[in-house]
Amino acid sequence: MSATLVFKALADPTRRAIIDLLKEQDMTAGDIAEQFNMKKPSISHHLSTLQTAELVLSERNGQHIIYSLNTTVFQDIMMWMMNVSGKENEK
Repeated sequence: MSATLVFKALADPTRRAIIDLLKEQDMTAGDIAEQFNMKKPSISHHLSTLQTAELVLSERNGQHIIYSLNTTVFQDIMMWMMNVSGKENEK
């Protein structure tokens, strides 16, 4: 996991909205695209960025690719943030 890639991916409001959708349920790119006023290639680009940051996982199911959250990365980032804030409180 690269914290730089994670924070870069999370900096975009569309990608954060995609994460909010995937928090509720796993979805295909088409299902995700229906929630936005964007073309599928734009959504695919956002999903690719989220996958590169390891925030989103994909699994082929027949002709469809199902996207889901990788909660492990979110847990790692939260632990890192808690460690950073804990060190600051010690000063």
